[in-house]
Amino acid sequence: MSDIRLSLLRRDALSAAKEVLYHLDIFFSSQLQSVPLPIVDKGPVELLEEFVFQAPKERGGGGGASPPVKRLNSLQELQLLEIMCNYFQEQSKDSVRQIIFSSLFSPQGNKADDCRMALLGKLVSMAVAVCRVPVLECAASWLQRTPMVYCVRLAQALVDDYCSLVPGSVQTLRQIFSASPRFCCQFITSVTVLYDMSSDDLIPPPDLLEMVVSWIFEDPRLILITFLNTPIAASLPIGFLELTPLSGLIRWCVKAPLAYRRRKPALANGHLEGKPATGSPPASDRDSQGPLYSKLHLSVLQVLMLLQGHLTEKNLYGRLGLVPFDHMVALVEGIGRLSDELNPLSASQEVELALDRLAQALQVAMAAGALLCTREDLRTVCSRLPHNNLLQLVVSGPVQQPSHAALPPGFYPPIHTPPLGYPAHAAHPALPAHPALPAHPVQTFIPGMAFPYRPIR
Repeated sequence: MSDIRLSLLRRDALSAAKEVLYHLDIFFSSQLQSVPLPIVDKGPVELLEEFVFQAPKERGGGGGASPPVKRLNSLQELQLLEIMCNYFQEQSKDSVRQIIFSSLFSPQGNKADDCRMALLGKLVSMAVAVCRVPVLECAASWLQRTPMVYCVRLAQALVDDYCSLVPGSVQTLRQIFSASPRFCCQFITSVTVLYDMSSDDLIPPPDLLEMVVSWIFEDPRLILITFLNTPIAASLPIGFLELTPLSGLIRWCVKAPLAYRRRKPALANGHLEGKPATGSPPASDRDSQGPLYSKLHLSVLQVLMLLQGHLTEKNLYGRLGLVPFDHMVALVEGIGRLSDELNPLSASQEVELALDRLAQALQVAMAAGALLCTREDLRTVCSRLPHNNLLQLVVSGPVQQPSHAALPPGFYPPIHTPPLGYPAHAAHPALPAHPALPAHPVQTFIPGMAFPYRPIR
């Protein structure tokens, strides 16, 4: 790698970055012929950081001063992004694409991570614009194996590009639904983490919400793609994205009525303004976007009902909680805080709707095996929430009927059973047999005898 570095130092910034990709492609292609999953060592990562991300190379004592790396200008950076898009599009081996992408953009915990994440956001944004499916598939894998804090940064970059900067550009992002559903699934999971509705700034933008709802309503199975196509263990790593966005979508549906009710209209010179601040939906959005959250809630319940069969097929029923209980605890606490902030009298309808949706999600998730907890756990968690009839039924559980003893096939117990506290009647003793009656004499038929007939008057 040292010889390659010396040759790269003689080149200009753009050609050096292109040459790094060329050398890494040869290096990892040869390694993949002997090792199914080669380990990315320090050498290739340092070359990428120095010549692609322009991070200064840290040299040890006595090594001499490192020559300054020529930096890319804006036009060269755009050219580099185009080169990278074309490289991933033309590389036919998925294993090579994945390891090159991982070498480029896996966080290393150093100063180059900021440059790495900035370039990743621009690359994925360009891939969305020109529909480069291999880049989107690599990004989907990256989102699955990268800590959540970095995934949220990528999601934020895409939302800024397609939902905030240029009006109407969300249609470009919407079209990748059919091109890369796997990326869409991971993107939805990321934005539900980013926009957790904990404050007015963290309510999903209208364009983003409408796009996500249209994706899921068109095909509810979209949010199960990662779960269905990933080898899964019973325990998931902490600090990474969930296998599905179910928890985040439930949070959106349940908290939406209260979050939009809490939201205050924008102020201009101390007076209410007719138009909101840039990027903020108007106050009436709680009415206009209410049907979107209703559609989303319906789709989430439909997906939860499908989960029992998939969990059973993967032998994970009762072992893997796709709706983690601690996420539901945090959701219930958030609902409690929101309902306390709002005036209970003026927000009674919103509180009732939020609790109805919470109760429905909890019941269906428990029935499907996606939420692993007991009714006693739910009673404890929900005890401080305002009263809601449906939620009370869910946390109380179904009425348990007394189990009958084993009955012979074809026998059904009587509907009217003795009241509790009264013993059942003892069986009557068998009645004695009647004595045989004497036989009557047989009357002989006499022909010619008339039968007296008297009509009834």
